[in-house]
Amino acid sequence: MTQANVALIGLGLMGSGMAGRLLDGGYPLTIYNRTPEKAQPFVKRGAKLAKSPAEAASGADVILSMVSDDDVSREVWLGKEGALASAKPGAVLVESSTLTPSWIAELEAAARKKGLELIDAPVTGSKPQAAAGQLRFLAGGSEAALSKVSPVLEAMGRGIVHLGPTGSGARMKLINNFLSAVQGASLAEALGLIERSGLDTTQALGVLTEGAPGSPMIKTVSARMVARDYEPNFSARLMAKDLRYVLRLAQEQSQDLPTAAAALRDYEAAVAAGNGDKDLSVVAEQFRKR
Repeated sequence: MTQANVALIGLGLMGSGMAGRLLDGGYPLTIYNRTPEKAQPFVKRGAKLAKSPAEAASGADVILSMVSDDDVSREVWLGKEGALASAKPGAVLVESSTLTPSWIAELEAAARKKGLELIDAPVTGSKPQAAAGQLRFLAGGSEAALSKVSPVLEAMGRGIVHLGPTGSGARMKLINNFLSAVQGASLAEALGLIERSGLDTTQALGVLTEGAPGSPMIKTVSARMVARDYEPNFSARLMAKDLRYVLRLAQEQSQDLPTAAAALRDYEAAVAAGNGDKDLSVVAEQFRKR
């Protein structure tokens, strides 16, 4: 399927990078975005712009979605002009958004009724990794369906982890983002304490980033917090959404996630302060010395 016809629905921070990589790979690409203006750079490079998800999906071998949440995903797949209705026999659906496993199960059932297969393949990485083709796909679904779409995913990423049946990718992604969110919130609180207690910020963060707490997440986000560089790679609003989704998943598994609940309060405060569309590192602002 190296020359599979691909439909891509969603041209946000992630979808735009993915579209660029697909065009770089020579794939015939049809795109749909609720704001058509965002599609123009890709149209100039040869992508076809569709007026609806249904039009985008018509004739595609691989139909890929990268949108913000369950509600938008439901609309683009099953809405009045949804992609599923026009998907041709043999097409494979790929949902790469960060969504609830319960919605993924519902979408899989709808696809199965049409004789189609769904791969849930959310990603690790954010805007820079999408642009550079360095995403890692966390895939759930059948081996056969995944093998069909693997060349397309490989054009956008650095690897595919097949975690099990459909829904496995969604669960793993929520757990991944939960842990990342807690690290980001903890760092925001720590930075506030550093600044308020009179420590040298550069020296103190050097201790943290080069010591046991110094995960890649901490190193990346600490630099953005210090620089107050809140151009979004991944927004505070979406991180809050992902925490709500993982708390729902945990409740379904009869487990409490107290650190996720605490982190959610921090990100929701950032959103309430009008910073929801800024980078998640903006969560630090509420703790900083004024």
